[in-house]
Amino acid sequence: MKLNHFFWLVFSALFFSGAMYAQQPATRTVEDGGTGLYKAIMYTDSSLPTHTVFRPNDLSMFGQKLKLPVIAWGNGACANSPWEHLNFLSEVASHGFLVIAIGPMPQEGEKGGGKSTSSQMTDAINWAIAQNSDRKSPFYGKLDVSKIAVSGMSCGGLQTLEAASDPRVATAVVCNSGIFINPQSAAFPGMPKLTKDSLQQLHSPTLYILGGEKDIAYANGMDDFSKINQVPVFVANMDVGHGGTYGQPHGGEFAKVATAWFQWQLKGDVEASKLFTGDPCGLSKNPLWKTDKKKIP
Repeated sequence: MKLNHFFWLVFSALFFSGAMYAQQPATRTVEDGGTGLYKAIMYTDSSLPTHTVFRPNDLSMFGQKLKLPVIAWGNGACANSPWEHLNFLSEVASHGFLVIAIGPMPQEGEKGGGKSTSSQMTDAINWAIAQNSDRKSPFYGKLDVSKIAVSGMSCGGLQTLEAASDPRVATAVVCNSGIFINPQSAAFPGMPKLTKDSLQQLHSPTLYILGGEKDIAYANGMDDFSKINQVPVFVANMDVGHGGTYGQPHGGEFAKVATAWFQWQLKGDVEASKLFTGDPCGLSKNPLWKTDKKKIP
């Protein structure tokens, strides 16, 4: 009897722990879902298990008249997980964007996740376009696949610059990153081996968000800016170092600037554009930021 009771306890523990695991929510809300008009959720779609999706929870308002632009994101340290950028990415999505980050959705408190490649950005773009045409997809007819951005932080910024040559890309946002002035310095495993000549492949408006002179990528990013002359380019520096503000509530200042750029470039938002246009531009009036620009009125 005691033995049977022991086996029953073991079975019960395994069964209920398995049931609880199976019932864990497939989606998660980061913070409060963001400050935008469309509260965001985060999840890994079964048709793209290699990535994490951030998007408005309620898709019913999107369709023929209102569509979601697409943003593919690459992580710092070439990580195959967006765990460091959840607040930032959720905040951007809450303003009406489909954000597809490299790496499966991290569990609560999980860090790391292996290494990623620039090709995973292309995978994200291909998936979004396919979803928009798939009648069985919740995104069917709800995406603006003519408005696609690539963006990323540090190593993810280099992945962004590599993917930005894709003709489907409408804009690029490079965060805490830049192509190495000395290419031999790019010894980090999995880091794209780009040279400054790669900047000539940029064909769409580009934003650099850097952490000021304390940012280890500052010199590389500013050198990129000096060499880009064929497309509109804007550089914004906030004195926070390489870590940026991604983990701050709602992604902090970096999220505000990136979101405004996406609103302008992917949605034609005139009010958002005022942060970057004009002489002086709106962002330069904020004492937290130092800015420069080319080919932007």
